[in-house]
Amino acid sequence: MIPEVDQYLEKGCGRCPLGGTPDCKVHTWPEELKQLRLIINDCGLKEELKWSIPCYTWQGNNILTLSALKEYVGVGFFKGVLIEGQDDVLEKPGPNSQSARLIKFTSVEQIITLEPKLRDCIRKAIGIEQKGLKVEFKQNPEPIPEELQNALNEDPALNQAFESLTPGRQRSYILHIGGAKQTKTRISRVEKCTSKIFEGKGFHEY
Repeated sequence: MIPEVDQYLEKGCGRCPLGGTPDCKVHTWPEELKQLRLIINDCGLKEELKWSIPCYTWQGNNILTLSALKEYVGVGFFKGVLIEGQDDVLEKPGPNSQSARLIKFTSVEQIITLEPKLRDCIRKAIGIEQKGLKVEFKQNPEPIPEELQNALNEDPALNQAFESLTPGRQRSYILHIGGAKQTKTRISRVEKCTSKIFEGKGFHEY
C-alpha cells in the first residue's frame, strides 16, 4: 500500500470542487474503500495512483481502478469485457462502453458477499494480460467530439465518470463541446467541463 492512495482515501481525487471537503465522495464510502483496497492488494497487483485515483497494475499493465462515485464505489476493469463467467456482477459503465466493465458496491456486507467473485475477476483479468489478449473496438456509434473522446481515452477516471452520467447529461456535453467550430475552443470546453463531469452533473446543471 502506498501513501498516495492513503491521501486519496482521506481527501479524494481533487478533480472537482468537493475534493478535500467533508462532501467529497470518499467520505461517503470510507469503510467500503478500505475493505476493497485490502482485497485488491491481496491479489498480487501493484498499487499505484494514476489519474488521481487508485490504479492496480500487473507487470506494468493496467488491470483495474478503485474509485468513489456518488451512488457507489466502483472497481473498474480496463478489459472487463474479456472476463468470462461473471456477467451477473460486471456492468457496463455506460451504454457505449466497449472494453471497461464495473462492479458496483454500496456496503461492506455486499463486498463480503461478492468477494469470491471479485477475486475471480481479478485473477481472470491478470490471465488476460498474461495471454496478451486485446479488445477489438468497434466504431463508436455516438457522435462524441474528437477532443472529448481523446480526453476520455487518456483519463480512465474521467471516462468512468462520463459513462456513469445519464444519457441526457452525456448529450449535454456532446452538444456543448461539439458546437464549437475551432479545435482549440473544443479543447478548452472539455477542460472547463471536467470538474462538473466528476460531480455527476450535466452541462446545464449548477
